[in-house]
Amino acid sequence: MAYPAQSPARPVRVLIVDDSAFMRRAIERLLTAHPGVTVVGQAADGMEAVQKALQLRPDVITMDVEMPRMDGVSAVAEIMQTVPTPIVMVSTLTHEGTATAIRALEAGAVECVGKPSGLSADLVNVGEKLFEAVQRASQARLARRRPAAPAPPVVRLPERPPLAGSQQPAKYAVVIGSSTGGPPALTQVVPHLPAGLNAAVVVVQHMPPGFTGALARRLDGLSPLPVAEAKEGDLLVAGRVLIAPGDYHLIIGRDRRVRLDHGPTVHGVRPSVDVTLFSAAEVFGSAVSVAILTGMGRDGADGAARVEAAGGQVFAQDEATSVVYGMPRVTVERTKSARQLPIDRIAAALAASVPGRQA
Repeated sequence: MAYPAQSPARPVRVLIVDDSAFMRRAIERLLTAHPGVTVVGQAADGMEAVQKALQLRPDVITMDVEMPRMDGVSAVAEIMQTVPTPIVMVSTLTHEGTATAIRALEAGAVECVGKPSGLSADLVNVGEKLFEAVQRASQARLARRRPAAPAPPVVRLPERPPLAGSQQPAKYAVVIGSSTGGPPALTQVVPHLPAGLNAAVVVVQHMPPGFTGALARRLDGLSPLPVAEAKEGDLLVAGRVLIAPGDYHLIIGRDRRVRLDHGPTVHGVRPSVDVTLFSAAEVFGSAVSVAILTGMGRDGADGAARVEAAGGQVFAQDEATSVVYGMPRVTVERTKSARQLPIDRIAAALAASVPGRQA
């Protein structure tokens, strides 16, 4: 059963979960500074969060990662099985904190933001991002989840393609764009791209700085293809996946190397899928395939249209499997021949769109 998106006609009702009383009060002050949010309750750990989610039926939950009795990941999994609710993870920007936040997103959370340090300037900066994340999360469509089955073992080639050095630039490119609900969607796409794929893969996921590295490490552990967070000057080579780092646009240069740009946001986001797709269409022409996955707004739609005009192929996640059917919907509207597919068919479609196999 899909749960409808929150109506914008009334304030978003939020439950705050954090084991720090100071942080709970700080988050409440930050959110209630906006007229579009009402805090309906607080919880000090994951176990209490599950109870209050059932009692209060909030529209959105903000969830700490590390808590006593029941941590954030376990609480997300329990809530998604009992009373599906959009959850925004509020995580420390440590290696362990961001990695745990990614696991929470896979368990069903839809957004993540960095936890404020407690300094007044940091609180204000994070407060705006947290409010925006809560607003986006309130539009999510969720379904009750069954307990996750153990993941099958990853089958890798005996030797994975080297990540740097003298390899030739890729002749084909695959670009995947996603936003709200994107990390779990990406785990259904990237790990299913075949070893030996004859294309470079670029992923643009709307995430704050600090989280994209954890996402890359997680996908690398699940995938037959090597996955890494992109760095300035990285060469696009066949059979390698690069993820745009948070807070930087990823531009593909004519030499097929990565340029990271900290220019103005596009559609209010950085990295922007459109920025990457415009450069991909210019550099690769018809040798580009693009998939636009779940997400709010229109980022990626104009870029997909540019790819289509250059002769490339466009795929969009269908409404039934999208957490937020915004970016895919506008992509279908802006293009003439985009194929809408459920998330579990997109990897195969992307692989089939690339000629040949890596030598």
